[in-house]
Amino acid sequence: MRHLLALVERVAATDVTMLAIGESGTGKEVVARAVHAHSSRRDGPFVAVNCGAIPPTLIESELFGHEKGGFTGAIDQKAGYFEQAQGGTLFLDEVTEMPPAMQVKLLRVLENRTFHRVGGDTLIASDVRILAATNREPLDAVRAGQLREDLLYRIAVFPLHIPPLRERVEDIIPLARHFLDEYNAMERTDKMFSAGTLERLTRYDWPGNVRELKNAVYRAFILADTVVEIGNPSLAAQTQRPSTVDGVVNVRVGTTLADTQREIIMATLAHYNGDKRQAARALGISLKTLYNRLEAYRAG
Repeated sequence: MRHLLALVERVAATDVTMLAIGESGTGKEVVARAVHAHSSRRDGPFVAVNCGAIPPTLIESELFGHEKGGFTGAIDQKAGYFEQAQGGTLFLDEVTEMPPAMQVKLLRVLENRTFHRVGGDTLIASDVRILAATNREPLDAVRAGQLREDLLYRIAVFPLHIPPLRERVEDIIPLARHFLDEYNAMERTDKMFSAGTLERLTRYDWPGNVRELKNAVYRAFILADTVVEIGNPSLAAQTQRPSTVDGVVNVRVGTTLADTQREIIMATLAHYNGDKRQAARALGISLKTLYNRLEAYRAG
């Protein structure tokens, strides 16, 4: 990781495009934010876009914006992500999920540094640094027709491979302690790991990588009074409980409603970084109800 951080500092000092390559949960967006924070654009906006989460019919409008009447339903002018990121950094996550037709338009913008809104004729200058990420091997994506080869070489001027957590076991304990310190500071508590918990964490291969580790620490933190206990992560992963990946809760058929509700509540809390008021609002329940649910989980 020291080598990776040294590369981050080097690429941050330039304005070249960077492609972060790594499995889901390895921290590609964290790396991109670090590059932005150490760059000359640090005072500008950092705009993150998940290319796979935008419907193909809307992605051009989302990226470049649209004029009023530019298409059916465009009742107002809207600035796209490129305009929102002007003077800063635009992070295109899972860029291999972008439709091929859109990849052509993105390539044109990167080459000409201009674009126009959907339904508009005015060229807008683009002062944006592009950082991209993928959880696929880029050349495999090219061979599979999921990524244009010319776009790959345009966005991967500086490719950065982020190793999975199982290949850097020595980082597991420092990361777990870091996350616990964050949650203690956030909640003004002084909870600590139980004896044996940290050693157990190093025996698990963490297929969900750093994100899975962070979520595991957070769940255990919420349920703990003073001692944070994480049992056998590998056994927990084999249960029929729902799981959360990239902000999406996956529920197996046959999962109990209680387990599903619990996972949704915990995932929403994690999404809002522990802000219970925001989480309750997003869940459509009262703050008191959320506290009652968390108390019940803690007691159970």
